[in-house]
Amino acid sequence: MSFAPDDFNGSFPALITPMKGGGVDEVAFRRLVSWHIAQGSHGLVPCGTTGESPTLSHEEHMRVVEICVAEAAGRVPVIAGAGSNSTVEAIALTRHAKEVGADAVLSVTGYYNKPSQEGMYRHYAAIAEAVDIPIIVYIVPGRTIVEVSVETMGRLSKIPNIVGVKDATANLARPLRERAACGKNWIQLSGEDGTALAYMVQGGQGCISVTANVAPKLCADFQNACHKQDYSTALALQARLMPLHDALFCEPSPAPVKYAVSQLGLCTDEVRLPLVAATERARATVRAAMEAAGVTKA
Repeated sequence: MSFAPDDFNGSFPALITPMKGGGVDEVAFRRLVSWHIAQGSHGLVPCGTTGESPTLSHEEHMRVVEICVAEAAGRVPVIAGAGSNSTVEAIALTRHAKEVGADAVLSVTGYYNKPSQEGMYRHYAAIAEAVDIPIIVYIVPGRTIVEVSVETMGRLSKIPNIVGVKDATANLARPLRERAACGKNWIQLSGEDGTALAYMVQGGQGCISVTANVAPKLCADFQNACHKQDYSTALALQARLMPLHDALFCEPSPAPVKYAVSQLGLCTDEVRLPLVAATERARATVRAAMEAAGVTKA
């Protein structure tokens, strides 16, 4: 089964990449994918920032996408991370994602290079022209420095296969302004768990979530409540999850979230340098937040 942009809504875990002994733990990753689907996640995003894409080799990156698509087996949409600060590299990763059956790609802005608005427009336009697959623009200025402006996003939305945004700006003035610039069919996905409720109230369709790695059912229930416009239930769930949202960023991500998932018995907490494993203080913070949210077993 293939999915269209209208299906890109709800809770999409920004999947961690399990590791063991320095390599990708493919067995654990397959287990994670199926667990997320069984828990009610509406889609999956491999090889994003939380998946440690900067330290995956090209071969590992492609293999992780392949496994995710194969294990999902058409049950939920897969939006594969395929971004780069090199346009040529982004096109290659995007082409691979299409070839192996991903439903869309998540494409990050040009970190480190600090491109202009015109540079970012041409970057995305080149990817869209090279590969006919739905593209989600990923803006996360806390990591990339640069941010695609609302005006530039309006220009990008005119390109048929650029279909939406993962917005990790936490700027809650953006959603309505962007909707006006890009039109009612523009897909708006939050990329920031702590502000996801306010984002959804303003017309968001879902969240590409870090916390959903640890609490997929609660995050899916939260999204389901938002889509029913049952905001009292959504607020109660967000209040329950908020300490976990905070705890998973108490140290550089994804070390805390990997520790949390290891506590569920689903993988090790191994990360790759230059990241290091969560400290004992961070682990205590994560454990307390998991207990408060009622997330203690897989």
